[in-house]
Amino acid sequence: MRTPSIKTSALTLAAATSLAAPALATGDWLEHAANPVTNPIFFESAQIQSEVRPLFLHHRLDDGFVGGGSIDVYALQLRYALNDRLALIATKDGYIDTHTPGIGNRGGWADLAAGLKYAVIRDDANQFQLTPGFTVTLPTGNEKVFQGNGKGEWNVFVSAIKGFGDFHASANVGARVPNDFSKNTASLHYSGQLDYYVCQWFTPFVAVNAFSTLNAAGGLAINTEGFDLINFGSGHANGQTQAAVGGGFRSRLKSNLDLGFAYEIEVTRQTDIFKDRFTVDISWRF
Repeated sequence: MRTPSIKTSALTLAAATSLAAPALATGDWLEHAANPVTNPIFFESAQIQSEVRPLFLHHRLDDGFVGGGSIDVYALQLRYALNDRLALIATKDGYIDTHTPGIGNRGGWADLAAGLKYAVIRDDANQFQLTPGFTVTLPTGNEKVFQGNGKGEWNVFVSAIKGFGDFHASANVGARVPNDFSKNTASLHYSGQLDYYVCQWFTPFVAVNAFSTLNAAGGLAINTEGFDLINFGSGHANGQTQAAVGGGFRSRLKSNLDLGFAYEIEVTRQTDIFKDRFTVDISWRF
């Protein structure tokens, strides 16, 4: 009888081991995860990547708030990965176009916001990533579209993503802290998303976003705030929470190009700036 060679025995042992113990997950598990489409200014992804993200937002106001109407936003977000853990992020800019019976048709530039995020935990074996960060908003926008108010604000946040194969759960929690509490309100914000990769062309998701106002400022004497886009500096919004739920999908057009669509509707049943919203974006990664 021929005795198996040492080389043959080693190959057989390696094959048996690979069948008995699946390979550890790698960073590739993030390839099928859908970055958030809703709440684009504050629902920051835990992923670290370089990205150009043009987006369009059509936001309808509650009929009892300045007579209803709509706000359109045209914006471009930028993210640049300095390494595999640290990224520069530019999250707010663009042009705001309002169409409302109460304040008329107005147009103007939004404030600018930028900052950094850093992945402090990257556990590819367990498909988990934790990424804190911050942005600074500069009051550079036009006051006629309720920008340029106060002395700017800080947004300090932490984002996380957990994968379960092709199913992913994402979350973001943060605080908006103004430099002048008499002009702008402070708030907590929280977001969550569940997505499932069906195929290259279709990754559906559901999402929830909420803001809780923490103080009364010396701005408009109203009992609601401006959700994500506007900080009115409301005088009577202390303790109010605004929330919206939504759903949508991402479609991978190319290996580095995604199309995203989302629809959201307010669920806190109060007369405020949020009735519903459509968001469309394109994510080009490089």
